[in-house]
Amino acid sequence: MASSSMAGRQEGRKAGRAATLSHVDARGRVKMVDVGDKPVTNREAVARGTITMSREALRLIRTGAVKKGDPLLTARLARIVAAKQTSSLIPLCHPLPLSSINVELTPRARGYEIEARVRTTSQTGVEMEALTAASIGLLAIYDMVKAVDRGMVLGDVRLEEKSGGKSGAF
Repeated sequence: MASSSMAGRQEGRKAGRAATLSHVDARGRVKMVDVGDKPVTNREAVARGTITMSREALRLIRTGAVKKGDPLLTARLARIVAAKQTSSLIPLCHPLPLSSINVELTPRARGYEIEARVRTTSQTGVEMEALTAASIGLLAIYDMVKAVDRGMVLGDVRLEEKSGGKSGAF
């Protein structure tokens, strides 16, 4: 999957055009991008991440025996809240009217894969909302099970795809 994402990034760049940082002005100061003149379009982003854990932690989750409650339900709710609060957490993100936040948890041999799919109809994309949702979902699982396994590994958080806006699909 990482290789397809890398290919998408390379295809998305304009040949011969140097990348510029839209959140930095000519004097090197950070700024919030003005999206006022951008057209309102349908936008969607999908982010994924993984958590690996001990057999004991997996057993407790899968048998419903975690003392704090259901980590998967908590992660699902945390991801939704996180996507809605992204502009409060990431300083230069615009607050967006999110039309859909779909969250999936897929069991894996050593843990779980999380997917967050976020949609809006707005002037800027929802990549940060999807990435925030995936990351916070992983952290919520960690928080719920850390008493049993502090060695859990959160990783592979990445933007898988995005659509809409001037830059198109990724």
